Amino acid sequence: MCTQPTSTAQPLMRSLGLSLAALLMSACASHGEQRPSSPGTAVDADANAARFPDPGNATLKEGLFVDVDNLRLFARGMSKRQLYVLLGTPHFGEGMWGVREWNYLFNFRSSPGGDYFTCQFKVEFDGKGIAQAAHWKPQACAAVLEPPRPPVPPAPAPMPAEPLRLSADAMFAFDSAVLTSEGRDNVTALLQQVRDASRVQTIQVLGYTDRIGSDRYNLVLSQRRAEAVRAALIAGGVPATAIVAEGRGKADPLVQCEQAQRQALIVCLAPNRRVELSGRALPR
Repeated sequence: MCTQPTSTAQPLMRSLGLSLAALLMSACASHGEQRPSSPGTAVDADANAARFPDPGNATLKEGLFVDVDNLRLFARGMSKRQLYVLLGTPHFGEGMWGVREWNYLFNFRSSPGGDYFTCQFKVEFDGKGIAQAAHWKPQACAAVLEPPRPPVPPAPAPMPAEPLRLSADAMFAFDSAVLTSEGRDNVTALLQQVRDASRVQTIQVLGYTDRIGSDRYNLVLSQRRAEAVRAALIAGGVPATAIVAEGRGKADPLVQCEQAQRQALIVCLAPNRRVELSGRALPR
């Protein structure tokens, strides 16, 4: 036979029901609450970023200078033993067994002998101790792994404002357009300067003769001499497209001579027999 609850028992049951409901609501609220970060960790602004330990907890608080070439060898899939040989002992006390991350404090010079800056480097492992990822703090520190920029080559030396004059008598036999051994040596002495200049401008090679002989003959001879010097420059590494050769014959003499005796006249007119090299600005 069932009995109805007394009037005294009813308030007690209501009180127990309310207390149980309050406990359930409290449990649900605490389950959904985000746990605070553990002491000694720093979290990047990105919620998905790696968590780094406080540098103040490092065993090497001053950091360690590391071989950047060794850092560049890091790759996913490396074992802890390989990383130990590569980077050394981690700089934080992360435990003995089942450790899933190694943390380092690395120092880098901003310039040789200059100030240095410190970066945190974290390696994450799977359950078998195989590296899966690495992280930097700050992220900008990842730039230290970029290969060094090649040195900027010096600006090519321009050709002198005044033409480089090569004596034809020191390069060719009289009345000849074939370079002598001395002439080839003279061209070789100019090669580096001409090679550099040809990177930014066109090189003009002008051949000249003296006034002895016909105008037609002298024009052809001066052209052949200019072409001979051009060919020697090309053989020495100057781009063919950078050199133009032109014969000017007896034009633009440097000296005037009136000797009646032929040999004396030839000697006097020697400065007019020449090959000139000059730089011309490339058309824009």
